[in-house]
Amino acid sequence: MINRVLIRLKIVQIVYAYYQNGGKNLETAEKELFFSLSKAYDLYNYLLLLIVAVTQYANKRIEMGKAKLRPTKEELMPNMKFAENRFAAQLEVNKQLNEFVENQKKSWSNEEDFIKAFYNQIVESDIYKEYMAAETSSYAEDREVWRKIYKNMVFNNDELDALLEEQSLYWNDDKEIVDTFVLKTIKRFDEKNGAKQELLPEFKDEEDKDYARRLFRRTILNADYYLHLVGENARNWDLKRLSFMDSLIIQIALAEITSFPNIPISVSINEYLEIAKLYSTPKSPAFINGLLDAVVNQLKKEGKLMKN
Repeated sequence: MINRVLIRLKIVQIVYAYYQNGGKNLETAEKELFFSLSKAYDLYNYLLLLIVAVTQYANKRIEMGKAKLRPTKEELMPNMKFAENRFAAQLEVNKQLNEFVENQKKSWSNEEDFIKAFYNQIVESDIYKEYMAAETSSYAEDREVWRKIYKNMVFNNDELDALLEEQSLYWNDDKEIVDTFVLKTIKRFDEKNGAKQELLPEFKDEEDKDYARRLFRRTILNADYYLHLVGENARNWDLKRLSFMDSLIIQIALAEITSFPNIPISVSINEYLEIAKLYSTPKSPAFINGLLDAVVNQLKKEGKLMKN
């Protein structure tokens, strides 16, 4: 699940913290990097559990309605379609998700106010009303309604974002990326797999894990060399005016460009320009782009960069 976009973001954050703390302990900073990546995977599992928690709450509401002294006809004979959603039921018994709950002791049980409000938001939506009114019923429709709910009501949900931020500072910048992986997981679910349906792994393979470790270490250990390259190519620019964040982003970008021959230069540059849009000034992407282009051209002329 943890892809290179997320790894790059985390490395920017951890390298920044490393220097702010005096750059004293590389091993500790590396451990912090992998811990922060593991927290992103926790968020992935926790957001999948949100679907389970809302469905459980829907069932609770139905039972509460039936238990009233004078229940209405609708409360006695409710439409069970959402409460008995087959995709949500499959997710509830998922082996990997339940292992996460057992190991991390993480659930939505202490967030009933949010679950109640979110459930009410769902019930009032056109997505829910169309789903409940449909004459047909299938696993595919059950899965699709949750894909729509997630895409339209979990994405850009300020209340949810605030709640997650209270639970973990590591989740501040993770959710936008993690959301895409939750949607991917929903699409991948197949009824025939039952409780054994595989979730996305924490790392796609050892290569991505090694990428994170190597990029972090090269950034720190070769910092003087990268800054020397910057100095040689920063024409008419006072390096003292170069912001710390711009310098750091350029440093990490050069570590990637010079250390990973299989990653196209254009891909590396574009990824770090996107990061600059998040973390630096409006003028930073253009400056960083020009400087990286100049360094790349120099390295190519010197025969020190043998890739396209």
